[in-house]
Amino acid sequence: MRKPRDFDAELKALGDKARQLKERKLHQLGELVIATGADVFPVEQLAGLLLSGVESKDAAIKEGWRKRGVTFFQRGTDNAADSTRRNAGSSAKSEGAASSSGSQAREN
Repeated sequence: MRKPRDFDAELKALGDKARQLKERKLHQLGELVIATGADVFPVEQLAGLLLSGVESKDAAIKEGWRKRGVTFFQRGTDNAADSTRRNAGSSAKSEGAASSSGSQAREN
C-alpha cells in the first residue's frame, strides 16, 4: 500500500523555497546596485531612473542597455563600478540635473 502524501509539508517546503528565492533575488539586486556604483544616488533618484527604464517603449534603447549590461558583466564588477562612479560623479557635477543624467544614461 502506498504512503499518503503530506500535502501540508510539501506546501510548507515550497513556501520556504519561494521565500529563499525572493531573499536571494533581493540580495543580488542590492549587490548589483552597489557593483554598478548606483548606490551613490539618492533612493528617490534611483527609483525614478528604474521607473523610466520600465516605462520605456523604445526597443533600440532597451537593446543598448542590454549590450551595456553584457559588457558590464564581461568586464568584471570591480572595473565597471570604478568607471561608473567616475562617470556618475562627473555627469552630476557638469550637468547638475538628475533628469539630464538620466536621459544621458538612456542614450548611451
